[in-house]
Amino acid sequence: MKKILLVITFLLIFQESYGQGCVAVRHFGVCSADMTHNTFAKGDMQAGLNYRYFKSFRHFRGTHEEPDRVTNGTEVINHSHNWEYNVNYWLSGKTNLILGIPTQINTRSSLYEHGRTQRNMSFSRGLGDIRFGIQQWIVQPGTKSWNIQLGSSLKLPTGNFNSTDIFYNVGVNGTPEVRPVDQSIQLGDGGFGVILETQMYVKLSEKIYLSTGAFYLINPREVNNIRTFREKLSPTLANEAIMSVTDQFSSRFAANFSLSPVSNISIGARYEGVPVYDFIGGSAGFRRPGNILSAEPVYSYMKNNLSLSFGLPIALRRERPQSYTDLEYQRNTGIFRMGDSAFADYAINVGIQYTFKKKAEAKGAPVFEIPR
Repeated sequence: MKKILLVITFLLIFQESYGQGCVAVRHFGVCSADMTHNTFAKGDMQAGLNYRYFKSFRHFRGTHEEPDRVTNGTEVINHSHNWEYNVNYWLSGKTNLILGIPTQINTRSSLYEHGRTQRNMSFSRGLGDIRFGIQQWIVQPGTKSWNIQLGSSLKLPTGNFNSTDIFYNVGVNGTPEVRPVDQSIQLGDGGFGVILETQMYVKLSEKIYLSTGAFYLINPREVNNIRTFREKLSPTLANEAIMSVTDQFSSRFAANFSLSPVSNISIGARYEGVPVYDFIGGSAGFRRPGNILSAEPVYSYMKNNLSLSFGLPIALRRERPQSYTDLEYQRNTGIFRMGDSAFADYAINVGIQYTFKKKAEAKGAPVFEIPR
C-alpha cells in the first residue's frame, strides 16, 4: 500500500500555544494523532514529547516597538524552555483520550525588578498545568478527503503559581527580599480551566492539503491572590497588586505539501494571545494582554510508527493593548495608561511521537486511506 501523504501531521501534534514573551500564554500541546499516515483502532496509543524554546526581549506598546529599551539596556529578557509529555489513547477509530504534562525552565533578567540599579535574574523550574480530555472526529479518519475534529479538556492547577526567587535592592535599605517571580515565568496560573478546540483538514490534490485548528482556554477564576509588588514600583499601579488568572487563545491555518512518502512541509500562519477580558468570570488583577501573528513553517518526517518534526514560528506582528487595569485607571483618573510587554522574534519547536498499535494490520484490522 502506498504511504499516505504526510500533510497535516504536525498541525495535529503542534496545535499549541507558544507564548513568545512577557504575555503569559501557557504551553498546551494538543496530543492529537497523525491521521494521514495511520488510522487507529480501539486500544492503540501514541506517546510523544514536544520541546519549545524562545527568548523575548523586544518591547511593544500597542503595535509600536520601543527599540530604545534594547539600545539603553533596560529591556527585560526572558528565556523559556518547555517540555510537554503527551499521550493519546484510542477508545475507537474516531475517539481518543488525551493527556498533556508540561515541564518548564524559565529565567528572567531585568533592571526594574531589582531596584533599577543593577540587572539581576529570577528563575522558575518545575511542573506546569496538566490537561486531560477527549477528542472526536466527525467521520471515520481515512474514509473522506476532509474531516473535522472537536475536543474539550480540563486544565488542572498543578503548576506552582507562587514560584519565588530572591529580588535584590528592593527591601529596607536596599536589602534583598524573597518575592513571587513575574507572571510570565510562573509555572501555572492557579485556576481550573476548560479548553475547547477544533481542527479540520481538506485535500486539494494528490500532494496538497489545507488544515486549520484553534483552541480557547476558559479560566473562570478572576485572581489567584499572588502578590506582584507592582504597587511598589509606582502608586499608579495599585490596581495591579494581585495576579489575574487569564483566558488564552490560539489559531492556525496552513497549506501542507508532500515532499516524499515520508516527509512533509507545512507553511502556516498562527494567531495567539491573551485577551483583555475573560469570556467567563471577572478580568481584574494584573495581566499583560497581547497577541502575536506569526508565520510558521514546519518540516515533518515519519517512518513506520515514529514521527519527527521541526517548527520555526516567526513573529510578523506583535501587539500589547491596554489591559483591564490600564482601562480602569484611565476611567478613574482620565489619564491614559498603557503598559508594555516584551516579545520574541521567533520560537523553536521540536517534536517526537511514537505509535503503539494494539492490533497489526496483518491480523485483519481495518485499514483506511484518504481517497485520491
